[in-house]
Amino acid sequence: MKLLLIAVLTGATPFATSAVAEDHTPSADEVQVAELSVTGAFIRATLPHAPVAGGYMTIANHGITDDRLLSVTAPIGERTDIHEMTIENDVMTMRALPDGLPVPAGETVSLQPAGNHLMIMGLSAQLVEGQTYDLTLKFENAGNVTVPFDVLALNARKHPGLQETDTQSVEK
Repeated sequence: MKLLLIAVLTGATPFATSAVAEDHTPSADEVQVAELSVTGAFIRATLPHAPVAGGYMTIANHGITDDRLLSVTAPIGERTDIHEMTIENDVMTMRALPDGLPVPAGETVSLQPAGNHLMIMGLSAQLVEGQTYDLTLKFENAGNVTVPFDVLALNARKHPGLQETDTQSVEK
């Protein structure tokens, strides 16, 4: 059951639900800190009593210096890990990145379902589509920034406010 829940939260299993809550239109507004921009931040809605949730976003480094996402703090969980997900020989492997996630100069890094993602553990409540929570991202060079994360459908694959061009690499 635990593996099924993790698979659902990381995008390995599709579920049919609406993409956007009727009373809230999510926005993929850009949040800037130093030479970095964060767009398309969202968390997937959870089932009642779920212990974990997945978080996703796109980080673009417009500068000439590499940076690194070191940690994330979420008011809705006991802790948040930055996870890498890989598939080898048809086996999904997920592991925490204790040294953080590199954000190379002039490039864009996407945290997305079935890929690198945030894992919010020890949830304090069910996450309901239409809610928004402020998470604090800590970068090695750029420092701290608070980013609003919209709660989208349980099966959301990307933020509906994110343009296709927003996920392409930044020119060097």
